[in-house]
Amino acid sequence: MKTSIHPDLAALPDVQAADSILRNCVHCGFCNATCPTYQELGDELDGPRGRIYLIKNLLEDNRISAEAVTHLDRCLTCRACETTCPSGVQYGQLIDIGRGMAEQYAERSRVRQTLSWLMRLVIPRRWLFKPLLRTGQLFRPLLPAALKSHVPARQQTLPPLAASDNPRVLLLTGCVQSAATPGVVTALQRLLAKAGRPANLVDEGCCGALDYHLGAHEAGRAHMRRVIDQLLPELDQVDAVLSSATGCGVTLAEYPRYLEDDPVYAARAQRLADKCRDAVSYLAALELPVPASNGLRVAVHTPCSMQHGLKLNGQVEKILERLGYTLVPHAEGHLCCGSAGSYSILEPALSERLQRRKIRALQAGKPDVIVTANIGCQLHLGAGADVPVIHWLELVAADLS
Repeated sequence: MKTSIHPDLAALPDVQAADSILRNCVHCGFCNATCPTYQELGDELDGPRGRIYLIKNLLEDNRISAEAVTHLDRCLTCRACETTCPSGVQYGQLIDIGRGMAEQYAERSRVRQTLSWLMRLVIPRRWLFKPLLRTGQLFRPLLPAALKSHVPARQQTLPPLAASDNPRVLLLTGCVQSAATPGVVTALQRLLAKAGRPANLVDEGCCGALDYHLGAHEAGRAHMRRVIDQLLPELDQVDAVLSSATGCGVTLAEYPRYLEDDPVYAARAQRLADKCRDAVSYLAALELPVPASNGLRVAVHTPCSMQHGLKLNGQVEKILERLGYTLVPHAEGHLCCGSAGSYSILEPALSERLQRRKIRALQAGKPDVIVTANIGCQLHLGAGADVPVIHWLELVAADLS
């Protein structure tokens, strides 16, 4: 794609990165075939190719309309288009740059601005988020359906194991996951203990993804630097830092890109990224006993962050098959469930359409349970499915206990 960047923007590092990405695009349109929003809306501007043109126009004209920003905001950042693209266009990075720049040009609706501000204020702060969540859970039976779907029922979970003096692994607990589904990380800790890998939990808080993907890049980078500062002193003493939420995991893996222009944190970000792994890739190399409940029919929803971001598509299925579960195949495995972090709150109508479509596909084979690997997908699908939706780590750990 030929570009002619506006002179006032040409020297900006993000613009130079965006220009390089744009030049790889050959307008083929293969991306639209796997884009959830294009599939639902049929609008060229609600597909990757159309959004690429909108960002190109922004960089060339140094302006963008509010209507164009709406099309950028409708993107789920699922990155299915990256998996499809024959030219290797790094669309996820491009849409982040476009949204970050759009903050300077066009005002979003007051409702969207308020919701974005509230999420960025509350969710990364566990001392604020957890009490609010508990209050919502207390009054959940009385809430209207639209609000109730965003408040997960409170889980009964086992407490974490005692901290080890010589841990082999550090387990990240996350911000939303630590409050909404704390059993996931304790399940992982117990699985690792069975395999002889003592692991300690880390209260690292928000990884920065929420702020960054909402266009608040500097706030996101501040969270990233804080996480790096917290984990860096312990990196040399452990084999790995594991995430059980793929949305966080893909962000951590890409810290070096987010901080590549930071003279202090670029190398530190790379050191952390080199140690970070998703739970599935670490457990795949370990010997786990076969659970007693072999034959349970399981449908696996692979999060977009896992299959398109971390490139670990099919890895959960391999472990579950090895452990004796019966996998239930389903169609449209590449399509997003509509959760996409903050998307289910900011774009509720389209998110619900994608949720219903995904649940129909997952339940078509009549599974006993649906498993996934990311907190957002787990809560979003669980709010509408007719069968239990749990994290795959919880399934295996419960069956082995």
